[in-house]
Amino acid sequence: MRVLPFKIPKTEDASFVIQIDKEKYFYDTLHQHPEIQVTLIVQSTGTLILGDYIGSFKPGDIFVIGADVPHVFRNDQIYYEQYDQEKAHAISLFFERESFGPDFFDLPETKEVQSFLTSSLKGLYITGAKRDELELRILSIQKEKGLNRMIRFLELLKLLCTPEDVEYLMHEAPEKSVKETEAQRLNTIFQFTMKEFGRPIPLNEVARLANMAPAAFCRYFKQHTRKTYVQFLTEIRIKEACKLLTNQDLSIAEVCYQSGFSNLSNFNRKFKDLTGFTPRDYRKGYELQK
Repeated sequence: MRVLPFKIPKTEDASFVIQIDKEKYFYDTLHQHPEIQVTLIVQSTGTLILGDYIGSFKPGDIFVIGADVPHVFRNDQIYYEQYDQEKAHAISLFFERESFGPDFFDLPETKEVQSFLTSSLKGLYITGAKRDELELRILSIQKEKGLNRMIRFLELLKLLCTPEDVEYLMHEAPEKSVKETEAQRLNTIFQFTMKEFGRPIPLNEVARLANMAPAAFCRYFKQHTRKTYVQFLTEIRIKEACKLLTNQDLSIAEVCYQSGFSNLSNFNRKFKDLTGFTPRDYRKGYELQK
């Protein structure tokens, strides 16, 4: 299977693409494409890896992914195991800078889109009132056709260009796109880590998976992700711990061990470093939001 680049299916009678994914789980291979992507998660939970960002996704989340930024939406393991009960559902819009002609976004009336296209390279997470309005627009645009669909898309794009209620997922845009051979190797590492994080993972084991010596693997992984493998693994484990903490039947110690940590004090320290809260305070905050 070709990992990169990923080809977005297009039709000749549309300048942008609306794609509805409704499967057992989302396409789970690291990939990139020249189109800017706006995705509404309708149903399912999981992990988004976007450049050097790692975070969770849930129903109602809206993400904007810039052109040629490597990413993957990987559903939680339950979506791979329970084939009838759990379904992944997302609606995505794809468009390119030249979808409406090579000079469209250089017009005086559309120049505000330029900064949005640049900021999308860092990955955007939409929050607040803008998220609610965007969800309604995304759900409605798929019902339109012809000129009405075009008008609705431009209204949606105008809303995206406003700076309010936007969180950047990466501190910096990736310096360059990932070559296909490198993406295949990174995807193998990511997939392995997502499946095996609950147990001890010796560095030499994952280095062998990449066909590298441990020292060379460490340099390679840091070069392509801007973080060490240990940092990446820790972030995956903390993300899982956040989900487990919503289950009041599990003790803090059980959450620690089930998310892959072998030492409770180390778990508490790493959790606070990454989230700003202790596991106990994080759980209390979740309960107050319910």
